[in-house]
Amino acid sequence: MKQFTVAVAGATGMVGRKMLQVLEERKVPVKELVPFASKRSAGGKIKFGGKEFEIIELTEENVRARKIDFALFSAGAAVSKQFAPVFAECGAVVIDNSSQWRMEPNIPLVVPEVNPQAIKQDDRIIANPNCSTIQAVVALAPLHRKFGIKRIVYSTYQAVSGAGLGGYNDLQDGIKGEAPKKFPLPIFGNVLPHIDVFLPNGYTKEEEKMINETRKILGDQSLRITATTVRVPVYYGHSESINVEFKTSVTAKQVRETLENTNGIVVMDDPSKGVYPTPRELADRDEVFVGRIRQDESVESGVNLWVVADNIRKGAATNAVQILEFLINR
Repeated sequence: MKQFTVAVAGATGMVGRKMLQVLEERKVPVKELVPFASKRSAGGKIKFGGKEFEIIELTEENVRARKIDFALFSAGAAVSKQFAPVFAECGAVVIDNSSQWRMEPNIPLVVPEVNPQAIKQDDRIIANPNCSTIQAVVALAPLHRKFGIKRIVYSTYQAVSGAGLGGYNDLQDGIKGEAPKKFPLPIFGNVLPHIDVFLPNGYTKEEEKMINETRKILGDQSLRITATTVRVPVYYGHSESINVEFKTSVTAKQVRETLENTNGIVVMDDPSKGVYPTPRELADRDEVFVGRIRQDESVESGVNLWVVADNIRKGAATNAVQILEFLINR
């Protein structure tokens, strides 16, 4: 099998390190790893595939000095805006985890279980969706294809790791009674209906991301969607209550059967025996877990879902690596 030179930009961060773990676990054919990070981390070592690789400062000169096939980015929107085009110009395909390119019309926004066909042969930058969007659309796409979705109501319960190491540390520090540094208010023993910045319409940027990204990935701008995104004192794993209203008559049983036969989804739905997905039990897993599937009796054709996934794995690192695998196999 052909092997490839793979760069990871932001290799020392929470998602960057998880990308390296997933690349190893899934045995992606990496001939050479090129870990890029900030000047502060440069010169250190990263272990991968039984070898040690030196961490390189992310500069244009250092990018142009190497022949890279694929670059996985998890270094923030500003870094992606500056450096992704440089990698692309040098012949690499960039898979970017930031928000920088997601809503650009000519850049595909991809979840491999849902819309790999969005990637064109000559695409040089591919966007990884928001973590909360990824797990939602894995569950919603087969339902939209089969039954036609009319309206979606998102209510999310998102882990602190979604805000990076700073969010993780705020929860740890809060347990010790220390003031938050990342979040505007304490997260320990609390919930914050505030993820990203507030917009003039009263929604947060995170809520707008979910709305706009869902429409783009599902390829349907007519979808009516609303969202409330909430940060909760959980380290890993986003949970989502998703209310779906269909265009035609659909039962909870039909939804369950469809999801049970969908790649990438595990249905955990036996409330009488206490079986439903929770983030603590499902940490470090790649699948999207669905439970609490039940009829919404307040509308003519509505169903409620409870959707859980590891936000650092499927919500970021694994989705990016799956895109890479798709490109290699193609």
